[in-house]
Amino acid sequence: MPRKQREKSGTGIYHVMMRGINHQDIFEDRGDYWKFLKLLRTQTHPEDQKGQPLPAHCVVYAYCLMSNHVHLLVRELDEGLVSPIKSIAISYAQYFNYKYEHSGQVFQDRFKSEPVNDMAYFLTLMRYIHQNPVAAGITSTVGGYTWSSWCEYDETMTCAVPVCTTQHVLTRITAKELSELVNDLLPKALNILDFDNETQQRVTDEKVRQYLSELMGGAGASSLQHYEKEERNRIIKQLKEFGASIRQISRLTGVSFGIIRNIQ
Repeated sequence: MPRKQREKSGTGIYHVMMRGINHQDIFEDRGDYWKFLKLLRTQTHPEDQKGQPLPAHCVVYAYCLMSNHVHLLVRELDEGLVSPIKSIAISYAQYFNYKYEHSGQVFQDRFKSEPVNDMAYFLTLMRYIHQNPVAAGITSTVGGYTWSSWCEYDETMTCAVPVCTTQHVLTRITAKELSELVNDLLPKALNILDFDNETQQRVTDEKVRQYLSELMGGAGASSLQHYEKEERNRIIKQLKEFGASIRQISRLTGVSFGIIRNIQ
């Protein structure tokens, strides 16, 4: 069956989501988040070999990097949407595979996108993207999360890798109004691209990830795939006893659902 053609935006603005293959983690440590942001900046603020600025490949208004997926609010320019997003995905996958001795895909083979055709939905997405860590239970406030673009809008925060064109947003809404809006939590039933309505996990991903790190002496979760079978199975059994679900363990480690299900 042929792929469904991407729906075109009348404004050139899109909500983009890049997700790890089989919902697996794409960020293992702080260095991974930094790498992705630097790659994103090469698309929004490119430079030549002498450090002189070049025309942007796209414009980013908001982003949020979660452990296994990325949200972007982005406007395409002359070369379109696919080229800059694909460039980021390829470069990051090469980095990830080399660093973690991983082979195969890192991202799902095709990023998802939806058009943003009016200001009302644009502002809804500004809220949704920045509230992702709050909805996931990682932090209680939008400003409490390091890896989102809120640091570029909140003057009390610092942002080491700025990638967003904030002035385009702040000419339409004041910083105070935007802050009030973004910190007003959206209802969970809101129908937004690939909104995750899975039932509440017994143990959060963050707690499982922390416990797994302790079991593996600080090694990255995805490295469990390369452990000897007996040791791998012992750790997976402990994760199950800790309260992690089969789907959760598979998503965080990359070990297949069927293997985990059969470990007693």
